Amino acid sequence: MGYKTILTVLTDAGQQQQLDAAVAMTRREDAHLDVFCMGVDHTQSGYYYAGASAYVFQESIDKAMAAAGELEEKVRERLNPEDVRWSVDSAVAQVGGLSTLVGMRARYSDLVLLNRPYGPGATPDAEAVTEAALFEGSAPVLIVPHELTEPFGKKIMIAWNQSNEALAAVRRALPLLIAAESVEITVIDPSPNGPERSDPGGALCQMLTRHGVTAEISVLARTLPQISDILNRRVTEIGADMLVMGAYGHSRFRQAILGGATRNMLEKAEVPVLMAR
Repeated sequence: MGYKTILTVLTDAGQQQQLDAAVAMTRREDAHLDVFCMGVDHTQSGYYYAGASAYVFQESIDKAMAAAGELEEKVRERLNPEDVRWSVDSAVAQVGGLSTLVGMRARYSDLVLLNRPYGPGATPDAEAVTEAALFEGSAPVLIVPHELTEPFGKKIMIAWNQSNEALAAVRRALPLLIAAESVEITVIDPSPNGPERSDPGGALCQMLTRHGVTAEISVLARTLPQISDILNRRVTEIGADMLVMGAYGHSRFRQAILGGATRNMLEKAEVPVLMAR
């Protein structure tokens, strides 16, 4: 079973590379591409003097609506020549309502493709969109670096730590893992008292092999303070062009926030990262 509905969320006209990557993935999977164009109102009406709030609020909403409409028009012009199935929709939301809208869209998608939410080129709302797709939409999210130009998915590395989040990511990545030429299950400093004990990654490797995946296991010592640094170094060592890992977070003010390990990985990864939880 492959990905039949692929979603990408745009909040800025400069996200051309993200749209191009989404089109390429849609063509590769013979899927349907949903493009959601958002106009985001960043104003906080409570910060204005009495009597000005309603005026400022309406003006900012009008600007957001115009931006969303212009973005949708540009996306339609971009997609008209393409040989893939697609649809485009737009909406306006204040910052506080962004997660609900994105979450509802992501919930009914097989895969959400987004650009890296941190670093140069990231839009102001990229982190909120990513968190909404992962936590509100419970969807697998494929994070693609802004500078990505080459096809990916021939050699995939799985960051395996025996957690429910990591297993969820593997299950969601199965179509890509099956299509890959080779897969490495990377385990870092496994606990001898863990559920897999003397055979870390063995059960996962067996499961993948039964799906026809060519998989092998590598157990690494923790030689650097941050797990993300070890994973990135290993990606380079084996020439992997994609990483699969669980997404971790914690609750803050009743909103899911990306955890430190997840954030570090998204900040530093130079290859596409598929995350789920």
